[in-house]
Amino acid sequence: MRLELRGITKTFGSVAANSAIDLTVEPGEIHCLLGENGAGKSTLMNILYGLLTPDSGQIVVDGEAREFKSPRDAIAAGIGMVHQHFMLVPVFTVTENLVLGNEEARGGLAGWLDRRKARQDVVDVSERYGLPVDPDALVEDLPVGVQQRVEIVKALMRDAEVLILDEPTAVLTPQETEELFTVMRGLKAAGKSVVFITHKLNEVRAVADRITVIRRGKVVGSAEPTATARELASLMVGRDVRLVVEKGPARPGEVALRVRGLSVVDDRGQVAVDDVSFDLYAGEVLGIAGVQGNGQTELVEAITGLRPATGTAELFGRPLVGTSPRKVLRQGVGHVPEDRQHDGLVPDFSIAENLALDLHDEPPFGGLWKLDLDAIAQNGAERLAEFDIRAESALTPAGALSGGNQQKVVVARALQRDPNLLIAAQPTRGVDVGAMEFIHKRIIEQRDAGKPVLIVSTELDEITALADRIAVMYRGKIVGIVPADTSNEELGLLMAGGGVEDEQAPVEATDAVQAAEESSETTDE
Repeated sequence: MRLELRGITKTFGSVAANSAIDLTVEPGEIHCLLGENGAGKSTLMNILYGLLTPDSGQIVVDGEAREFKSPRDAIAAGIGMVHQHFMLVPVFTVTENLVLGNEEARGGLAGWLDRRKARQDVVDVSERYGLPVDPDALVEDLPVGVQQRVEIVKALMRDAEVLILDEPTAVLTPQETEELFTVMRGLKAAGKSVVFITHKLNEVRAVADRITVIRRGKVVGSAEPTATARELASLMVGRDVRLVVEKGPARPGEVALRVRGLSVVDDRGQVAVDDVSFDLYAGEVLGIAGVQGNGQTELVEAITGLRPATGTAELFGRPLVGTSPRKVLRQGVGHVPEDRQHDGLVPDFSIAENLALDLHDEPPFGGLWKLDLDAIAQNGAERLAEFDIRAESALTPAGALSGGNQQKVVVARALQRDPNLLIAAQPTRGVDVGAMEFIHKRIIEQRDAGKPVLIVSTELDEITALADRIAVMYRGKIVGIVPADTSNEELGLLMAGGGVEDEQAPVEATDAVQAAEESSETTDE
């Protein structure tokens, strides 16, 4: 199926989300739509899928102009879409989710759902395209990568010839991302077309056949997958982008965060953090590396007061564990949570209101009895400009922003309070290369100002770029604290539990700091 978008324009108030966009998707190709957060990629695809109506322009399918008034029209035309935030019912089984809205009944109008046929249809489609899913599993029990696979099977069961994947890797681990790329190549081999929306340059170069770049609502060019990452970044952002983190040697000072014997139980009653101890120094970045699900989330939640724990965590001698999140924040802890949707934002609140959430009862935003709405609005406008948050104004609801711009709001809130300790979990998840460069720079500025910074990330490149020391977690334990120049091979071995003997003790923090300083001195020379 050949798909064309001709002159698509869509505005929201004074903001032009799409401006006269032309795009062609050929049969059997992976076409990447590359652009910054808020560039208009998702808006364009929402128009194609019938979720939005364009102000002008045409959608042409196999030479015939079509009008999609709803997703049902798009599905009937052979277009399927997997959204960044999945559209699944958690308490339903895989089969129930896949037939929802397209049920087949036995016995006429007063009949019943033919569950046996529905289940077999799921099995047939998943086997045909190499997408194994358990038709009887509850969606809420499935890993995120498998939930995404369920969404793809759902589109294929409705005979999709063009599959739109909106930021599909934003919530995936590196292993799940590779599995997704294998699926995409399989769909291409089966004659399907894939429109892949992303801002991750390495992914584009790994899987795309053609690349179209959108900037501020306009197509600014196209590129081949052979283009360098720097060329793609410049085209996407409109300026030269530094793809490496520039930082001088660390100058660690006193122990700022001291963690001793910390143990945490997860929601299933299992030990997620097992007797963890480490020191974080003022003026350094300590990175926590590890495959997702090895206790990193629970560790951060315990330190920030979001989850009960045993053991101690002290910031400049004052306890954090056993206190409330409010008291932790009052000690000057800036927290960028892992899940911006669940823990970072109130979607119905404006950007300005979200920026004032943790300081609403303190000057200049408010006091004991009332809020200073003018101060909140002014702060919102200032942060909007400072962090390049793409929105019509600071009064725009946070839920209306793209995922990357939502992340900028969360990071801006943590940094605006000049924290005594910055804890950032997945700080650049879902943000484009330009925003990533900005956030990384602000993190290093905190460190260079003598502040302690704790970073948790599943992106190993991000950890090695930002951290002065790296603590590797495996099955709830820190199995090593090593200098930042440790090879990826050695880090990968530690992340997989390799080389860990019975209760192996981690490298002492003081030894690692000394090693990092010696490495920096050698580099300076």
